Amino acid sequence: MAFLPTSPPLARALAERNYNEPTPVQTAVLEAASVGNDLLVSAQTGSGKTVAYGIAIAETLLEGAETLGRAAEPLALIVAPTRELALQVHRELSWLYEYAGARVVSCVGGMDPRREQRDLAAGAHIVVGTPGRLRDHLERGRLDVTGLRAVVLDEADEMLDLGFREDLEFILEATPAGRRTLLFSATLPKAIATLAKRYQHNAVRLEVSRGEQGHADIEYRAIRVAPNDIEHAVVNVLRFVESPSAIVFCNTRESVRHLQAILLERGFAAVSLSGELSQSERNQALQSLRDGRARVCVATDVAARGIDLPNLGLVIHADLPNDPEVLQHRSGRTGRAGRKGVSVLLVPVSRRRRAEQLMASARVQPVWSGPPSAEDIRKLDQERLVQDPLLMEESSEEDLAMARTLLAARSAEDIAAALVRVYRSRLPAAEEVFDPGQGRSESREPRDAGARKPRERDRDGARPPRASTLQNAVWFRLNVGRDSNADPRWLLPMICRRGKITKQDIGAIRIFDRDTRFEVTEQAAAKFATAIKRTDGGDIQIEQLREGHGDAGNAPRAPHKPRPEGRAADHKPEAAAGFKPARKAEFKPGRKAEHKSAGAPVKNAPVKKKKAPRD
Repeated sequence: MAFLPTSPPLARALAERNYNEPTPVQTAVLEAASVGNDLLVSAQTGSGKTVAYGIAIAETLLEGAETLGRAAEPLALIVAPTRELALQVHRELSWLYEYAGARVVSCVGGMDPRREQRDLAAGAHIVVGTPGRLRDHLERGRLDVTGLRAVVLDEADEMLDLGFREDLEFILEATPAGRRTLLFSATLPKAIATLAKRYQHNAVRLEVSRGEQGHADIEYRAIRVAPNDIEHAVVNVLRFVESPSAIVFCNTRESVRHLQAILLERGFAAVSLSGELSQSERNQALQSLRDGRARVCVATDVAARGIDLPNLGLVIHADLPNDPEVLQHRSGRTGRAGRKGVSVLLVPVSRRRRAEQLMASARVQPVWSGPPSAEDIRKLDQERLVQDPLLMEESSEEDLAMARTLLAARSAEDIAAALVRVYRSRLPAAEEVFDPGQGRSESREPRDAGARKPRERDRDGARPPRASTLQNAVWFRLNVGRDSNADPRWLLPMICRRGKITKQDIGAIRIFDRDTRFEVTEQAAAKFATAIKRTDGGDIQIEQLREGHGDAGNAPRAPHKPRPEGRAADHKPEAAAGFKPARKAEFKPGRKAEHKSAGAPVKNAPVKKKKAPRD
């Protein structure tokens, strides 16, 4: 046995759980330089760090004995950022210290504090809790920390990000000065280093989260998607990657609610986790995932922190993570304890550069592809049907007798077709999705009636400008162009959705290298301009262009109407669609207006003052 040769109770518990080889972080805390010292450890989620600090503090708690004495004041305190992580740590330490006779008590927000008070009064060897609840028990005198021998801060960077600095400092100030302090964090930013310097003594720094080892069990995939295909891509990825359970991450609670509703409508057994749910609702959702009643969990980052689900083989980032640390924490929900997992990032074409920077910072090299197509999923369904356990099980005599009856009444082909229909009825339907990385097809069907001939290109490979298709149209601009694989097939639905208009209100669409310009009918332009201001489009921005800028200055301009003589004030630019009234020239004392020519803008020039004669 590779674990703890001097702690037989823990070695026995690990052997029963088939822990035959330690993970890198577990090996690091067992090295001679680490034993008995304060530790500052950088370890990624899913690397086995809960067991690592459990075995690291064993000698400090047991002091050579095989079992712990009667439970009284706590000997160890474990602080975790969220309820789910704290409860997970409670479960892990309970089985790890089972044969050592340890009593492990949890104190977390959202649970009954009176029950926790009774548990603490009955005595505990190890207390696991969240910062706010532990501080509350300390202030009320319910938690006695005078006998602590070890304190562990788990996911310390996350606790600081969530605003628990004051609570952590209050807890650490209350603990004995001679305690061991073990600080575990996915990253070691400056704030963590400051905390360690203040509350640790000659800490041994262990960094085992960098390099390829932290991602060895996770396969990263980056999937190109059109902005209006993200939800469909989630459906197809869930159908394509066969996993007993999966987590889909969104950045907001509203996105969680929306996506869960879509998945339920498609036939997925889906639950949600977000900060707006009560602890009871969150526990029910997690339990349904553990016992197999639900397969998909749609969650925000905070709600899913510390979740360890069995058989979780797939993580989908429906919204891109905000930074590399969040990417690591999300992806770390899968590929845990030697199990393989898949982490899929859905990347809209306008955010590809951001996604590449994100994965480069996280030292991740994904496999890029388009979304799984409906045809790909149908082919997989055929292969999976042949290997379905229903067909692989040995048939009983009763089953064979009914099969003969069916064969006598129906043909084998009819029976097989019925089996296929039953099999498909259990599966959500795949969605038709578009791969924006494939480029625009010259042979696609045009939107307008009648066939269009492919337009010729000039010597530089550029297409000649297309003539305007609308009378009195207003031009708008998108900050997505040919460099981002812009294509009318996904641009048109997105424009209609953002602007609350229909396809009939849109004319020519001109795609340039870095932007796209399109026409909107004069009747719908005002409505469209108002709608795009109210809609959050993320990185894709739409703005109205000045007249004549639909084709970078080459679009046909409206004919110039000469201004009637003597009626310059009657000409109102605001009458044209999309124009704001020109600011009137202001005349101030000591300044005079200088008119150059008819119709020229007015400029104000300072009047030179004559110097007064000296006396």
